[in-house]
Amino acid sequence: MTLTDFNPIIETIEEAYEIPHLNATRRISALLPHNYYETDKHYPVLYLQDGQNLFNPMAQYGDWAIDKSLTKLAEQGLADIIIIAINHGEEERISEYLPYYHPRFGEGKGNFYIEFMIEKLLPYVNKKYRTLTDFENTGIGGSSMGGLISLYAGLSAPRIFGKLMIFSPSLWISKKIFDNTKSFMPLEEAKIYLYSGGKESKEHLPNALKLGGIIKEKMIKGYHIDFHFSINQEGNHSEVHWRKEFPKAIKWLFNEK
Repeated sequence: MTLTDFNPIIETIEEAYEIPHLNATRRISALLPHNYYETDKHYPVLYLQDGQNLFNPMAQYGDWAIDKSLTKLAEQGLADIIIIAINHGEEERISEYLPYYHPRFGEGKGNFYIEFMIEKLLPYVNKKYRTLTDFENTGIGGSSMGGLISLYAGLSAPRIFGKLMIFSPSLWISKKIFDNTKSFMPLEEAKIYLYSGGKESKEHLPNALKLGGIIKEKMIKGYHIDFHFSINQEGNHSEVHWRKEFPKAIKWLFNEK
């Protein structure tokens, strides 16, 4: 087999999938294992935000190139996973990924967005594809504001998302996220992969270190959390670094026991 034989199958679920919770529509895509239609296997699912920037090399700020990473992982037998890519709302992006009130951005719609995912999108995906639907096999992730809403989703829905892929989260936008982390009580073992660059902003890495410290304290107290903190001191806030981190996070979240 050649490397291209391991390319994920990319399907557009809908160009304008209705999100009644936001009175909006979004493009949603699925990346399936290369041999999905040749087996009857069921797969874990990872829901990723900012779908425009995940596998489109023409994206404005570059992309994560997750399709290419999945191809290489599949060649190693490490890509048995379904990824659901949800496009952001362009000018509505910050509001839809913000779960709090902010003086500049107003009352965020993040809670409505998470309700949409849990009440509509997850059941739809689980019906459409052969998925493993339990806590251990349902993940969520993203970067920047997408990382913030993914972290918040994991903290606020401890029965739903068992794996969190949090890249460069926008922790600056509200200090409440630290309180949410302190009160986080996972019912089963949650796996959290946190990445931060050292050259993103003056506050970014200190905020990420603070978040990591809170998570580690909870682990010491016996909470069911498995935590990996990856730091690139030379990393700035960009897709090029998230692209490099993605396969590492996939391996740790979904292939390491």
